[in-house]
Amino acid sequence: MLVLLCGGLGYIGSHIAVSLLENDFDVLIADNLSNSKIEVLDAIEKITNKKAQFELCDLCNLNQLEKVFEKYKIDAVVHLAGYKAVGESCAKPLMYYENNLISSINLLKCMDKYEVNKIIFSSSAAVYKQNATMPVDENSSINPSSPYGKTKYFIEEMIKDVINSGKNLNAIILRYFNPIGAHQSGLIGENPNGIPNNLLPYISRVASGKLEKLSVFGNDYNTKDGTGVRDYLHVCDLANGHLLALNYLNEFKGFDIFNLGTGEGYSVLDVVNAYNSICGNKVNYVFAPRRSGDVAYLFANPTKAQSVLKFKTTFSLKDMCETSYNFEKNLK
Repeated sequence: MLVLLCGGLGYIGSHIAVSLLENDFDVLIADNLSNSKIEVLDAIEKITNKKAQFELCDLCNLNQLEKVFEKYKIDAVVHLAGYKAVGESCAKPLMYYENNLISSINLLKCMDKYEVNKIIFSSSAAVYKQNATMPVDENSSINPSSPYGKTKYFIEEMIKDVINSGKNLNAIILRYFNPIGAHQSGLIGENPNGIPNNLLPYISRVASGKLEKLSVFGNDYNTKDGTGVRDYLHVCDLANGHLLALNYLNEFKGFDIFNLGTGEGYSVLDVVNAYNSICGNKVNYVFAPRRSGDVAYLFANPTKAQSVLKFKTTFSLKDMCETSYNFEKNLK
C-alpha cells in the first residue's frame, strides 16, 4: 500500500514515515522544504533500513501536484502540509488562508481525478471553542480563535462536503493536541527553520545556548501557576495514531473525527521544569504578555480514539523532554 505523506519531511511527518515504513507500508513523501530539511530523508532510511520515495512538490502548485499523482499509483493520503503557528497566523492571516486552503483544495482535486479515496487529515485542537469545558471531546463546541485554527476547521468541512456530495472519498480527521519529543534514536525531531514557534524546540535551543532565553507568554491565566495548560503527547505516540487510523481506514467508509492526546494537562512551567531537570537548569525564561489566539486550558478527552482505534500513549512528560534534549544535542 503506497501512502502519500504531504509534508512528510516535517517534524510530525518524518515520525509518521518511520512508523509506516516499520510496518511495511510503502511511503511517498511530497514536501516543498519550506520548513523542513532534505537530510531528514536519510535519517528516516537510517532508522528503518528502508527507503521512502520523495518528490519536491508545493501543494499550492496544482501542476506540480498533478505530476506526482500521474507518476505514482497512490492508495491513501496523509495530509500534514501547511503553516502551523497560532501567533504567526494572527499576524499574517492571509498567508495562512492562502497556503493552507489552496494546498488542500488542490490535493482534493487530484485525489478525485486520480481516484484516490482514502485521506487522513492532520487537524488540530485549535478548532475548539475558547474556554470550552475541559477535557474536550469530538462533540465539543467549535469556534477557533486563530486563523490557523480556522483553516484547519475549514479543511475539515471541505473534506466532509466532498464526501456529502457523493464522491467516493473516505476520511479520518485527527485533531492533534500538542506533540513534543523526538525519536528515541535522536536522528529526527523538531528542528524548524529560523526561530521556533513551538515550545519544545525553543526550550531546546535555549538549553543548547543557541537562544538566550524563553519567553513564556502569559503568567496571569486562571491556572495553577498562571501559565497556559496544554495536552502534550509524544510525537511517536502521535505517529502510531496515524498507523492505527490508516488500518481503520482500510475497512471504514465515510467521515470520522478523533482527538489524539493524553487526556492530561501540563502547564508551560511544568514543561520547563521537567526539561530543566534533565538538562541541568539551562533553560532561562522570562514572562511576556499573552499571545493573541492562546487559551488558558486545552486538553483532550481521548476516549473515542482509545475505544475505536485502540490508541494509547506510552511516553511520560519526562520521556518527551529527554528525547527532545537528546535530539538537540545531536544537531550540528
